[in-house]
Amino acid sequence: MARRTFVSALVGAVCLALAGPVVSAGAAEAADGRPGTDDPRAAALRALTDAGAAGAIAEVRDGKGVWRGASGVSDLATGAPLRTDGRFRVGSVTKVFIATTVLQLVGEGRIGLDDPVARHLPGLVPNGDRITVRQLLNHSSGLWDSTNEKGGVFPDWTDSAAIRNWLDQGGLTRHITPAQVVSSSVAHAPNFPPGTGFGYSNVNYTLLGMIIEKVTGHGYAQEVTARILRPLGLTGTYFPGTATGIRGPHAHGYWTLPEGPGPEDRSDRDVTVASLTWANSAGELISTLGDLNRFDKALLGGRLLPPALLKEMAATVPIEAGGVPTALGYGLGLAGWQLSCGPVYGHNGSVPGYSTQLWSSGDRQVSLSVTPRGDEAQFTAQMQAEAGFLEQAFCGSGQGAGGAPAPAGVVPKLG
Repeated sequence: MARRTFVSALVGAVCLALAGPVVSAGAAEAADGRPGTDDPRAAALRALTDAGAAGAIAEVRDGKGVWRGASGVSDLATGAPLRTDGRFRVGSVTKVFIATTVLQLVGEGRIGLDDPVARHLPGLVPNGDRITVRQLLNHSSGLWDSTNEKGGVFPDWTDSAAIRNWLDQGGLTRHITPAQVVSSSVAHAPNFPPGTGFGYSNVNYTLLGMIIEKVTGHGYAQEVTARILRPLGLTGTYFPGTATGIRGPHAHGYWTLPEGPGPEDRSDRDVTVASLTWANSAGELISTLGDLNRFDKALLGGRLLPPALLKEMAATVPIEAGGVPTALGYGLGLAGWQLSCGPVYGHNGSVPGYSTQLWSSGDRQVSLSVTPRGDEAQFTAQMQAEAGFLEQAFCGSGQGAGGAPAPAGVVPKLG
């Protein structure tokens, strides 16, 4: 149910822990992203709120230290400041955790990458004997995405009146089961035969969550917690299940809706309290900047997967938008993105009220959480500002950072 899904977010021609002692790359006290600081990363972070976002927080980790920054507010009603140790909904960054768990099970011989879905979930998916686990992981199954497409489990997102009515009736807090997500998907014709294309679909990861449960006898949340969260000490990260709130300090999320004919006739609906049951193993996770960066470092550093499986996970195939190759590729739950200074690997996530980026160059990890708002033009500007911040954080150039502007459209949005 991301307002900005992968294809629509590739705008234009694609060139593509608790807060503690923090040090900048220069071993001095880190600047935050608020006005008055001169760190170029702070300026790049402010570009997000300058573009209309309610708030943005980020963390950059490398061998020289940790930098954290914040811009904007955590609550539009009170003006409360943001906390860089606060929790947020990470959306499809969840997929990296799920893919890692599936690949661990592959390494244990309990799942095969080329196993057909029907072997583990017989009769659930038409053509399930021809769709493989690998195709679920890399989004080449062809399954229709019932959480993002018109006619699926949600109202038409282009119909403001329908969305307003749905929100007013408590639609955002209603629970939607994985079985409902899959049922809605398979009631629709697939987008293409399995293995013949790329089509980002949350349903792929809903099915992977079901396979984890079938193989282990435990829900995906329990398996991820036991295999990843607990061993890495990621105490700020959890699966909310049917709970609709966010534990501990967190920023509020918003959904901007037109309320009249004029450009100023709009409201920012608070959508912080929400059921992410529809996102399930595709996107329900809640985390922190520090936890995400620690996870990314452990994953790409080889602590969670054997070398052969990590290599498969990171072997990305270029993605096209409108028939044009982009700077973004997708592997087995891990995306690759070519920045001006080289490739980074990670994922993004987007659910109502929250946008997340998590990327690593191997020796540097960058996490970013944004609470976007505004009309489509503002959303586009905020997406470009996200790309500008990442370019600055990894390469030392980017929008709002005093360097060359980031190329238009280099905005990886996977879901």
